[in-house]
Amino acid sequence: MKLRSAEARRRTWLAWLVLAAAGTRPALAQDAAAVAVRGPVVLTVSGKLAGGQDQVVQFDLAQLNAMPQHSIHTQTPWYPGPRTFSGPLLRDVLSHAGAKGQVLHARAINDYKVNIPASDAERFKPVLALQIDGKPITLRDKGPIFIVYPYDHDPQLRSSVYYSRSIWQLKALEVR
Repeated sequence: MKLRSAEARRRTWLAWLVLAAAGTRPALAQDAAAVAVRGPVVLTVSGKLAGGQDQVVQFDLAQLNAMPQHSIHTQTPWYPGPRTFSGPLLRDVLSHAGAKGQVLHARAINDYKVNIPASDAERFKPVLALQIDGKPITLRDKGPIFIVYPYDHDPQLRSSVYYSRSIWQLKALEVR
């Protein structure tokens, strides 16, 4: 985890896009808490964090992969048949960043935006999916980060409300 300037974030984001287009991925790290951002930044968490208002915490793929991984096997409206989505729990990423707000303003690479109640992270335990069926999610197939709820575990989740919160190509979470 590392705090970075806006210019550094912009440069690393551009570098990440180049790597993603080439289909490369940084090597896995052993402990996300002990590893500074070394690869391209793929997720920025900002806003109301433990360090105070307007803080920024950035993650690369190695840090996200080093966190405890969880899987959800579920059907979605975007894929034929059930799929297995794996990655860290949203609540673990928020905890790691020190999130202190009530609402997550999520933004995708294509600037799609959606507000997600922070309580969803604990209540439904969605994952920040980095893999589908054991393979990294490519930029072309809704990756590298896709928020996935366990739709098959609760009928309430099979609705447009939660489908709209399942943002793919996630790049930023602003905690409000």
